[in-house]
Amino acid sequence: MKNHLHIDEAQHGYGVTRKMISFNQVHKRYPSGYEALKNVSFDIAEGEMVFLTGHSGAGKSTLLKLIAAIERPNSGSVLVNNQNVGALKSGALPYLRRNLGIVFQDHKLLFDRNVFDNVLLPLQICGFDHRESSKRVRAALDKVNLLKREKANPIALSGGEQQRLCIARAIVNRPSILLADEPTGNLDAEYAQEIMAIFKSFHQVGVTLLISTHDESILQDSGVRILTLRHGELQHNPSSNTSASSGQQA
Repeated sequence: MKNHLHIDEAQHGYGVTRKMISFNQVHKRYPSGYEALKNVSFDIAEGEMVFLTGHSGAGKSTLLKLIAAIERPNSGSVLVNNQNVGALKSGALPYLRRNLGIVFQDHKLLFDRNVFDNVLLPLQICGFDHRESSKRVRAALDKVNLLKREKANPIALSGGEQQRLCIARAIVNRPSILLADEPTGNLDAEYAQEIMAIFKSFHQVGVTLLISTHDESILQDSGVRILTLRHGELQHNPSSNTSASSGQQA
């Protein structure tokens, strides 16, 4: 595919060689006995943009939560920036998440504070000083075209604006990895394309992106690799011109 770096190309020295995310035979079973992921293996290169798709309940959200160490695998390894996140102690998790931006499916916005303060929160947690924090917040809001709404309450924003606010909060730490769980799920086609244009702009400056979606209009002719989950198992997708991992078959 034009202008796209595949994992196999990276591993043979034609470009970026570093793996940013790596799953190796990952299983995730919840206490109820439900198997969310089964023997999932794949690599994502530094600076690559990848779509994750599958039916409702396929395991997409669980996979993203494993990367952020919100959930832990029962077996197998999840490496993020060469760190085994499943083995990290709780005290190390804030350092992991400083390099991760997460756009949640249910937004997780705080309606007791304005737009500016929603984006500010991650920087406050990390201990940034006020001047640097304000600079970063306004840069993030400007990136998603919400700078003029910084004093508004999130409840006054449209659905598309709320999603852009989530993206601003996710990028304010200037992460090297951005995860998005169904970021266009409740948006009309125009807003969805607007959101995707924002993600593509981050990809162009070297951010690694993994975006969960079932939106066919986005997946069609996207020009990027697609990982497909079905009942917790990673499928071989010949249309993506690259297998998700060795040995993964439908």
